[in-house]
Amino acid sequence: MCGNKMAVNATQPDQLSRRRSSRSSRQPPIPSSGDQSQTRVNQSTNITSSSFTYDGGTVTGTGSSSSYRLGSSTATADASISSTTSLSSLRNSLPENTHIYDLSEIRSATNNFLAKRFSSSSTPSWRCNLRGKQVVVFQRKLRRPILDSELREKLSVIYRSHHMSIIKLLGACISGDCIYLAYDFISGGNLTDCLRNKRNPNFTVLSTWMSRMQIATDLASGLDYIHNNAGLKINLVHKYVKSSSVIVTEPSFNAKICHFGTAELCGETVIEAKFDKQRREIVEIDEIDSPESSPVKKLYRSNSRTVKFEGVKGYMAPEFQGLATQKTDVYAFGVVILELLSGEEPVKYRYDKETGDHVRMDIVEMARYAVAGDGGGGVEGEIDGRLRRWVDRRLKDSFPVTVAEKMIRIALDCVDVDPSKRPSMSRVSGKVSKLYLDSRKWADTFRVPNDFTSSFAPR
Repeated sequence: MCGNKMAVNATQPDQLSRRRSSRSSRQPPIPSSGDQSQTRVNQSTNITSSSFTYDGGTVTGTGSSSSYRLGSSTATADASISSTTSLSSLRNSLPENTHIYDLSEIRSATNNFLAKRFSSSSTPSWRCNLRGKQVVVFQRKLRRPILDSELREKLSVIYRSHHMSIIKLLGACISGDCIYLAYDFISGGNLTDCLRNKRNPNFTVLSTWMSRMQIATDLASGLDYIHNNAGLKINLVHKYVKSSSVIVTEPSFNAKICHFGTAELCGETVIEAKFDKQRREIVEIDEIDSPESSPVKKLYRSNSRTVKFEGVKGYMAPEFQGLATQKTDVYAFGVVILELLSGEEPVKYRYDKETGDHVRMDIVEMARYAVAGDGGGGVEGEIDGRLRRWVDRRLKDSFPVTVAEKMIRIALDCVDVDPSKRPSMSRVSGKVSKLYLDSRKWADTFRVPNDFTSSFAPR
């Protein structure tokens, strides 16, 4: 760029030529050699000029035939400034390193834990400002002792995980047997409130099929990332997969998963070794029931056998005994998908007038009944009718029945009683993504027409 010349040629009118000739007597003598180009620039300031932008620099040209050379030093300086600006903007866009906060910072941000709670759940949480960022701080029970070095290592692995469907963990603080986790604040509502409005049960913001398919796709993609791509040498587990742990953002109704890394830092998960692609085998996983003096194996648990971790009612897999695994995550994901399609709670009780008892209504059993009989001599029309009655009526019967049936069957595969028969999240994510594309084609085909006009004038 520095060696190129920019020439501006133009034919001047007679008036401009006469004006130049009249001023020529007042112009200083034109110096020789290298000062000639500079003189031309000075002369151009007294004449009508035109501006041209070239690679970030503006060059002014006169009406006469002139040539300008962009100084090498100026060009180098501009390029250096541009590069520095680009690197600075890129550096500012990148996330900072994870933080280990001091307890005094948490106390100051939460007004000594007297600030208004962020949610009405049993887990204490506060929305506050930490080191210039809007965060939500959750207080959790530390299930087993953790050293500073182990905390930094785990935080480093979790913090390096980046996915658009996962809310970022910014840092942590340990005080006694409690751990405070600071997550990035995301504006939106949780999936439970979006599906079930207590004040207006007939209203939902997720009133279209595509909005629910978007949430299902984001949730499957985010959980697949947690299981298979987030950890370096291990497969991580979420444990808190439920509708209240999914934030729905507007206007595109994207889903973001909360509490990623909580179970790992609190010691509530089973950590498994990753599949070795070169050796084509999976390393055996063994449980450690003995104290820390036992040799370290591929799977570990809390130091005490008596510690039992509670699961979430309705989302717990049958084999859940306190420690979460990827299979229990898959089970909970299946329940959330059924909840998303039907709009119903995972477990509820209905009063039976005949017996006078409360009958337990399980969303899994209801979904199995809705698609029962296909391929086994059942009438297709009956299955179609049961499925339409089971899917959330607030969708107003506007959804692709074939896609809905496939989504239900995927969710039922995830909630299989046998953990070994449940599919992996990578397989589930691929199927859900394909059904999302099928739903998009359906939505484009059955779009409400808007190319007509109506008139209320008298005929």
